[in-house]
Amino acid sequence: QVQLVESGGGLVQPGGSLRLSCAVSGTIFSMYTMGWYRQAPGKQRELVATITSASRTNYADSVKGRFTISRDNAKNTVYLQMNSLKPEDTAVYYCKGSSYVDAYWGQGTQVTVSS
Repeated sequence: QVQLVESGGGLVQPGGSLRLSCAVSGTIFSMYTMGWYRQAPGKQRELVATITSASRTNYADSVKGRFTISRDNAKNTVYLQMNSLKPEDTAVYYCKGSSYVDAYWGQGTQVTVSS
């Protein structure tokens, strides 16, 4: 059974930082493209960043230069380092693992940026 478990969300002031983690079990993590997505209230889920099995990365324009996605294949974990956070970054952040044949989502973790 494949499981993706996110952690690291919380409340942070504007300009602050958070690091999200997504631990994956039940599959060959290194073969998957991993991604972070987010969904704000009343909005559609959107791509934040992805990292391939070869560690090629891609970012939404809104987070370029502020967020960094990385992966540790030895720990079956993908990370999202978020710096210079803005109120508009407030959302539920979801982890997704994708291969050629399947895809899995985590349950999400809330990130709130507010003073």
